[in-house]
Amino acid sequence: MLVKITNSCVAFGANTILSNIDFQINEGEKVALVGRNGSGKTTLLKLISGEYDLAKLDNGETSSIITARNITIGYLRQITFEDENITLEDEVKKAYKEIFDIEIRMEKLLSEMESSSNNSAVKKYSELQERYNLIGGYTYKKEYETAIKQFGFADEDKRKALSEFSGGQRTKIAFIKLLLSKPDLLVLDEPTNHLDINAIEWLEEYLKAYKNAVLIVAHDREFLDKIVSSVYEIERGKITKYTGNYSAFAEKKRLDWEIQQKRHIEQQKEIAHLSGLVDRFRYKATKAAMAQSKIKQLERMDIVEAPELADTKSFHADFEPEYQSVQLVLSAKDLKIGYSKALSTLSLNIMRGEKIGIIGGNGLGKSTFLKTIVGAMPELGGTYSFGDKVKIGYFDQHMAQYKSDKTVLDEYWDEFPNLTQTEVRSALGAFLFTHEDVFKPVNALSGGEKVRLELCKILKRRPNLLILDEPTNHMDIISKETLEKMLKDYSGTLLFVSHDRYFVKQIASSVLVFDNGNVDYYPFGYEHYLEQAAKKFADEEIVVVKEKSQKKKFTTPGKEKAKMEARVKKIEVLIKECDERIAKLQEELQSEAVISDYVRLTELQKELMAQEEINMGYLEEWDELQHKLAE
Repeated sequence: MLVKITNSCVAFGANTILSNIDFQINEGEKVALVGRNGSGKTTLLKLISGEYDLAKLDNGETSSIITARNITIGYLRQITFEDENITLEDEVKKAYKEIFDIEIRMEKLLSEMESSSNNSAVKKYSELQERYNLIGGYTYKKEYETAIKQFGFADEDKRKALSEFSGGQRTKIAFIKLLLSKPDLLVLDEPTNHLDINAIEWLEEYLKAYKNAVLIVAHDREFLDKIVSSVYEIERGKITKYTGNYSAFAEKKRLDWEIQQKRHIEQQKEIAHLSGLVDRFRYKATKAAMAQSKIKQLERMDIVEAPELADTKSFHADFEPEYQSVQLVLSAKDLKIGYSKALSTLSLNIMRGEKIGIIGGNGLGKSTFLKTIVGAMPELGGTYSFGDKVKIGYFDQHMAQYKSDKTVLDEYWDEFPNLTQTEVRSALGAFLFTHEDVFKPVNALSGGEKVRLELCKILKRRPNLLILDEPTNHMDIISKETLEKMLKDYSGTLLFVSHDRYFVKQIASSVLVFDNGNVDYYPFGYEHYLEQAAKKFADEEIVVVKEKSQKKKFTTPGKEKAKMEARVKKIEVLIKECDERIAKLQEELQSEAVISDYVRLTELQKELMAQEEINMGYLEEWDELQHKLAE
């Protein structure tokens, strides 16, 4: 057990956020925490990480949070760096403090062993070497270089000072450092936000292989499915545990609801039947005893309550394009997109009714492409044009940071001044802005609320071409599912960027993939793209193997056999030499002079291990050649 919370609640003033919390996470366990936006997920994470305290229970009972002794909990708080002038690489390498400390201690012990005979130093050195290997002392450099690359940083970025990076990049740097520090409990709040698909897939593999415990809040269903083994759901201030990944949780929750509903209905029928018998016979002398037994049966009955409906409240909009566009919606030829230099070049035709998902790494031009075609930035070359009667609705991913001193009501009404107040309130209500919510300043809204407000405005205009850049970044799973259904039913044309693979799978009829300057079109959706990418990778592997073995095509069987026989003889000589060298090393290790020379002892042991590995390689090759010759 790493963390255990029992019979607890969290409150701010008179407002109770979470009640009756029973939560536990064990060593090596990978747990998801799910629930609606505002349900208290981040509050629970901050409670576990020590930022918040438990509230005092009204009933006087004891609430508690228990953590294992000396546990390390890693949680990404507000991004601050001790020294803004150090490089990205040096900041990330701080995650390996224990490794560097061990290196220093090993160096000191080596000096001690060289200057004098010290059995204690030898023992400590051996223990440190074992620990060094266990925590990745021989592999850490490759690990952090891979992480830096997968998070979208180039080699030259490693030498840049932290002060040179943007806010988003600094968050990524802090995240890399947190991952590589390998705490006993890694607490992640929406880790896939703003990561491209390549980075998400790398993170999945990293977390699957992660030996310590992980607690994740995320709205990426595929990500959760691939990593977690249990799910805690927060709903209406209560927390419930389910075993399995996200899909298993969703199915179990549905089945539990159906079973309880069925039991409730059956019990209500039985109650009605028994109550009817009692009412009918309780005043008849001959049936009074039977009526009394039915009354007692009713009194002893454990009532099965009707199950609460799941909290699926979400925005809704029954909208269709104001009018249809022509068949050819957008045509681009050799369109170069970028800033000072071209990031990508593409040619394509988008037809009416297509739903195209755009995927690829960060910084390759996906958002730039959308900004270019909506006129927010100029093209660097080539041409593009829209067909007649195309009416565009464009959602920019940065809308979650939109600032305005206006109220929600005024922000919307100023866009549509011809509407009545009733019509405005009705439109905003459909997107969950009800009662006093409409008088909130836009600046006070959360990222998800700003996204809803912007979608409400876009859809009111009834465009026939929707261009959406990361519309789901600030949405919970219920909201994502709502948007999925809305876009599936939409009869217009859709062009959208998303790193949420499940979302892309559900909606995209075709996929546009940005990959290092190239843009490839896959007409049959995301699954088709995955199949083609896997096939391409396999073909490349075959080409590499063929290139390596090309020379063998022109070798006759007789020549090939002669070569193998010659190699066998050569290996036998090498094995003999190796055996002789191993025997000499073993003899030297046993000598009295070496036993007291700890430096020489260490050198000989390393050399012996290396020779034994070489010998094993020769033996395996010899055995393989003998099998081939026998065939």
